[in-house]
Amino acid sequence: QTRNLGNLQPRRRKYKKAQKGRVPVRVGNSTKGNYMAFGDYGIRVKDGLRLSANTIGAIHSMLRRQLKAIKGLQIWLRVFPDIPVTTKGTEVRMGKGKGAFDYWACRVPKDKIIFEMSGPSLNLELAKSAMRQAGFKLGVPTEFVVADENTRQPKKKDLPKTCIPFQHAK
Repeated sequence: QTRNLGNLQPRRRKYKKAQKGRVPVRVGNSTKGNYMAFGDYGIRVKDGLRLSANTIGAIHSMLRRQLKAIKGLQIWLRVFPDIPVTTKGTEVRMGKGKGAFDYWACRVPKDKIIFEMSGPSLNLELAKSAMRQAGFKLGVPTEFVVADENTRQPKKKDLPKTCIPFQHAK
């Protein structure tokens, strides 16, 4: 399902305000979002951050503008801003409740791939320069990723057995 990038927000939420929360720190060998899933080239963040919907939209439009000449270009967004961020005005005294809604954001953990792209005539140099420009807008260290057998999600049968079945003591 496609969505207009100018309107990056959830359709509905149960509550209109949320607590600040923290950027998730992956523990226990979790690799969700660390592998390439759709495209041939991607950008991976090397530190956790909170991305606003405006930043995501700006990066997407910049990638489209830089790679406008490539026919059949596809860009995949691997994160979605679903957290409402509120702010209070400057020089406002303490108390009087939580501030008003300001913008939508998403929490991005370390090593997550946030954009992927592919196209029939997209070469490595063009993709690398475009993703480099996207990295400048993020404000954290980033890494350019090329899809190969090491960066694709391994098949379920190739994954190591992570837990030993419980054995009853005799």
